[in-house]
Amino acid sequence: MTAAPWDPVQYDRFEAERDRAALDLLVRLPSDLAPRVIHDLGCGTGRHAALLKRRWPDAAVHGLDRDPAMLETCRARPEDVRWVEGDVSAWSPDGPVDLIFANASLHWAPDHAALFPRLARALAGGGALAVQMPLRAAPLHHRVVAEVSSKGPWAARLASVAAPDDPLSPEGYHDLLSPICEEIDLWSTTYLHALHGPDPVLEWLKGAGLRPHLAALADDPDLSRAFLSRLGEALSGAFPRRVSGAVLLPFPRLFLVARRG
Repeated sequence: MTAAPWDPVQYDRFEAERDRAALDLLVRLPSDLAPRVIHDLGCGTGRHAALLKRRWPDAAVHGLDRDPAMLETCRARPEDVRWVEGDVSAWSPDGPVDLIFANASLHWAPDHAALFPRLARALAGGGALAVQMPLRAAPLHHRVVAEVSSKGPWAARLASVAAPDDPLSPEGYHDLLSPICEEIDLWSTTYLHALHGPDPVLEWLKGAGLRPHLAALADDPDLSRAFLSRLGEALSGAFPRRVSGAVLLPFPRLFLVARRG
């Protein structure tokens, strides 16, 4: 199956919530880091590559994404960033990199046991690899999607949708990187995002996690609408509204900053 296209407008509907983890990762970068070459892998709409360029204006900043619509949004930004279309799994830099930043992107890439050491070896001495992605245990909203996908007239079509590989355990990433990096900072956070509006968890998922499902049903609009309607009902039951009217979405994330000696 070809990669499902991204919708930058849908993705940015929850811009403030999605940015929380990225900003938490940015503030944990080493204080003495003075990068000359920066690569943002899976740069999305380009917000964080632009922030990196503003923080280090003399650095050569590159933003990599495989989705043309996302890159079109990136190229409308005023910052002097080199935007490149490409896949993280096949990416390799022209020379040593001082900062590799990957926010909510590497969990879409396969074979982390090979990928993470390869990224670490691409670092220059003193360079840093900074990553944020979902924790290994599947959160409730993904379990609801899997349950609804497996039952109903859409089940046969969605059986071919491959879920991203589960990230490794934190200990697994530490063991992979410790032979290459002398400093490894690992931590986790579960955000409780207060979402508003009709079917807010469904709308959140339509921005990222449901892309493969919607692509598989794209040629049958009626079936797609029926699937989304059933999924919206299931998500509403799993995530009831609080007395404030908001829906609380737990969002568990794993963070990693590894520095090469």
